[in-house]
Amino acid sequence: MYVLDLIGIAAYAVAGALVAIDRDHDVVGIVVLAVMTALGGGIIRDLVLGDTPPPAFTTWQYLVVALAAAAVTSVAHPWLGLLGRPLLVFDAAGLGFFGVAGTQKALDHGLAPVAAALLGVTTAVGGGVLRDVLARETPALFRVGSELYALPALVGCLAYATAAALDLDSPALAAGTAAAICVVRLLAVLRHWRGPRALRRRSPVGPSPVDGPTPP
Repeated sequence: MYVLDLIGIAAYAVAGALVAIDRDHDVVGIVVLAVMTALGGGIIRDLVLGDTPPPAFTTWQYLVVALAAAAVTSVAHPWLGLLGRPLLVFDAAGLGFFGVAGTQKALDHGLAPVAAALLGVTTAVGGGVLRDVLARETPALFRVGSELYALPALVGCLAYATAAALDLDSPALAAGTAAAICVVRLLAVLRHWRGPRALRRRSPVGPSPVDGPTPP
């Protein structure tokens, strides 16, 4: 889980740095967006679990990985374009790895599988929401017409939490679940998969009694 946390931190730090670079921020803006994206979800999770002070402030490796990822992205971002849509790729990777890591930590603290999965989703989307708010964008979680975002993380976290409750969890399962969340998110964006919406009320057929008959 420690390794998954570090991978998620690196992926989300790159995503945050890419957003800052795209908006032509200076080095301070790049670092702030990268660090907040990388560590924000984990801090929210740890505060909910009562793990204070959060490891983001006591484990130096977390901050170093986030800063290193931001620095590398600042130099290598022209070549990251070879991935096609680098922000999407790293954001999806962070979603998967943070979702599983957050679920496992919640299970380790004694939460039931469903509650652990929900906290895993909070870990996964929290950093991205903070990043978008700081960048003055509508978070993808609430954006109208946005492709599947939290739903793949929720399904994956529930599946992993259920397997863990049945003592079927393993490092391979954790990595596989994280990869599956990432792949589903990428496919959702590429193929424009969207979640179900509320049913809309149908307009009444024929003229309104107030308006009277429609003229010929």
